[in-house]
Amino acid sequence: MSAADAPSAAERPRASLTSEGILDAALQIVEDEGAEALTFKRLGRELDAAPTAVLRHFRDKDDLLLAMGDRLYVEALASISPLTGTWRERLVRIANATRYVFMAHPRLALLVATRTMRRPAEFQSAEIVIAALLETGLDERSVASLYRVVVDTMLAWAAFEAATRTIDATLMERDHQSYSREWVMLPPAQFPSINAVAPLLAEVGREDQFTLSLELMLDAIAARAAAQAG
Repeated sequence: MSAADAPSAAERPRASLTSEGILDAALQIVEDEGAEALTFKRLGRELDAAPTAVLRHFRDKDDLLLAMGDRLYVEALASISPLTGTWRERLVRIANATRYVFMAHPRLALLVATRTMRRPAEFQSAEIVIAALLETGLDERSVASLYRVVVDTMLAWAAFEAATRTIDATLMERDHQSYSREWVMLPPAQFPSINAVAPLLAEVGREDQFTLSLELMLDAIAARAAAQAG
C-alpha cells in the first residue's frame, strides 16, 4: 500500500488505539515536557491519530490524568507483590514503594498526589493499608481516620521528594550547604535554640527523613492501639 492509500488518522479503526497506548504516550509527554504540554491534540500527533479518537477512551483531560495517576499505584503494587509480614512491615513496604514510584515520575506525581484516582490500583492499595490497620486491633472508626493520616502522610512525603527531583541539583545542594554556612553563623544570643543544634542540621539532612517520619507515625499508631486495648 502506498502512502497515498494509507488510511488517515481520522479513518483509522478504533481498535488500533488502546487506553494503555494512550497512557504510555501521555506519561512520556508529561515526564519529558511537563503537564502543560499534554493536550489531546498533542496526543493525537504523538499517536498518529485524531484527537477525537483519544476522547473515545478518556472523556476529558482530568479523566486521563486520574488514569495516569493510577498507573503509579499499579507500578508501586507490582514492586511489593505478594505482601507478607506484620501490619507494620506491610505499611512500610507500600509506603516505600509509593515513594520510589513518585520519585521516578516526579512531574506526574506532583499532579496527582492530592487527587483520589477512584480506580482499581488505588482501591487495591487502600485495601492493603486498611487491612494492616485493622490488624492493630483499633476500632473501625479509628482505622478510618488513621487510614487518611497514613495515606496523606505517605503521599505528602512522596510528593515532597518528587518535587526535589524537578529542581536543579546545584540549587538543592546549595540549600543543603546553608545549614553548615548561614545557620551556624546565626548569633547565639538571638537564636540560642538554633545555635544548640545548628552543627548537627547538615548531618541529619543527609539521613532518610522519610523513614524516620514513617517510624514515628507507626509508633504512634501502635501506642494508640495498645492504649485502646488496655
